[in-house]
Amino acid sequence: MEEIVTAIILLAMGIGALAISIRSFQEKGFLLNNAYLYASKKERENMEKKPHYRQTAIVSLLAGIALLLGAVAFISGSGWVLYIAAGVLAAMMVYAIVSSAREQ
Repeated sequence: MEEIVTAIILLAMGIGALAISIRSFQEKGFLLNNAYLYASKKERENMEKKPHYRQTAIVSLLAGIALLLGAVAFISGSGWVLYIAAGVLAAMMVYAIVSSAREQ
């Protein structure tokens, strides 16, 4: 029973991350990016938001995929799926660090 509850929570979080990703690829909605969040109001007005939306969209997409893979792992009981999810999370972290460094 605990596995089902965990899988449902992971599934909901994965769908939420994918929804954020879709909205960010469309460049709509609130921009969930540290560069934007920590910028002053004046900096936000002059900021080129497209690369920040793209970074947010890709990171959210990878997080959503990893969460959905986690849900699949809990439902199926296949531990090897968690290794794939861990690989996706590692790729997400590398992308986030490299893309942040490029923008500075």
